[in-house]
Amino acid sequence: MNKGNFDSDNYNTPQKDTLSIIEKMRLDSRFYFAFKYAAIVFRTRKEAIRKVYDTKAWTDSSFEILRFIENAGGIFHITGMENFTRSQDSVLFISNHMSTLETMILPSIIGPHKELTFVVKESLVKHPLFGDVMRSRNPIVVGRNDPRKDLEAVMNGGVDLLHNGISIVIFPQSTRSVEFKPEEFNSLGVKLAKKAGVEVVPIALKTDFWGNGKLIKELGPLDHHKQIHIKFGEPMRVSGNGKEENQRIIDFIQSSLKEWNAEMD
Repeated sequence: MNKGNFDSDNYNTPQKDTLSIIEKMRLDSRFYFAFKYAAIVFRTRKEAIRKVYDTKAWTDSSFEILRFIENAGGIFHITGMENFTRSQDSVLFISNHMSTLETMILPSIIGPHKELTFVVKESLVKHPLFGDVMRSRNPIVVGRNDPRKDLEAVMNGGVDLLHNGISIVIFPQSTRSVEFKPEEFNSLGVKLAKKAGVEVVPIALKTDFWGNGKLIKELGPLDHHKQIHIKFGEPMRVSGNGKEENQRIIDFIQSSLKEWNAEMD
């Protein structure tokens, strides 16, 4: 079976017993991280403008970001990839949203196996740096100001994409948040999955290693005391009104976060 960028269904950043002087400098340098990230952003933006930024280019640049995050001290723990790699069908990924990191990294994990796009805020597709790249991925765009209009955009656009073999990542929270609040986790994702007749694969993630910046939100500080966790849950079909499945996704995320937070204590 094709494992994409990884050799198995689980991945953990290899640990080194000793580090070179250059490697130690990378760990302590926020400039190194910002420079590498900016270089990829500007390069991919040019490719998107030239209409050559396809799924493979997106996947490759995403994996490149994963690697330099590791070089900057990030430690990844990715589990449960078998929950989507063993199916050829499109699926709906429903995840909590903690930082910029997941938006940048998920394509490197999912992209080698499935055509993929995101549900994104309108501000992202209009962003002067990221807008061209995001628009090239044909995302579903929501404004977050008119729930009825957002529901219509997600339902109509999402069903068409899923029926055409394109999987979708949706973050039901209205904005990124380190603290997971179930009351802010809407049921838009399960409603779309029910209407499209596709399976849901929940994602629990802890990505507060990469914080929010004060001037540029996407270039925040790195916290080397925090490890990066991304966990894919078992696929599920949505029946009825979807309340039960949405609660199962919430429980999956909460229990995963509780486990990871306990490991830090």
